[in-house]
Amino acid sequence: MRAVVQRVSSCRVRVRGEEVAAIGKGLLVLLGVARGDEQADVDYIANKVVGLRIFDDGEGKLNLSLQDVEGELMVVSQFTLYGDARKGRRPSYAMAAPPQQAEVLYEMACRAFARAGFPPARGLFQAHMEVELVNDGPVTIILDSPTTHSP
Repeated sequence: MRAVVQRVSSCRVRVRGEEVAAIGKGLLVLLGVARGDEQADVDYIANKVVGLRIFDDGEGKLNLSLQDVEGELMVVSQFTLYGDARKGRRPSYAMAAPPQQAEVLYEMACRAFARAGFPPARGLFQAHMEVELVNDGPVTIILDSPTTHSP
């Protein structure tokens, strides 16, 4: 499982021109599910995201977590995180989980975030989305669960 985590001052998702989700200060998580991912990958990513110390403390150091700043969370499914463009010009998505498996794990991840105290705002699975964000910092972190294999 792969997550691109962006610290945001705001974020919104639109589908067919209609806003489906929005948050203020917090984290946007673009979530990719790989073939073979399971509950352990979900738990790892959820725990890591909510505990990441990537918000400024009183001295301007990245020392506070989403929990510490009582921020909000947005999770958007993004299979293209597993695109492998090393050969040719068209990425291969062979490592990405098929949609049925990916949706199950995406839902599991959203439930894991909710159990951790951060019920996420969400994009719409398999929809063409417009994601608008104000990256705060900018701060962007890439997380891979321990069982993620490189392409």
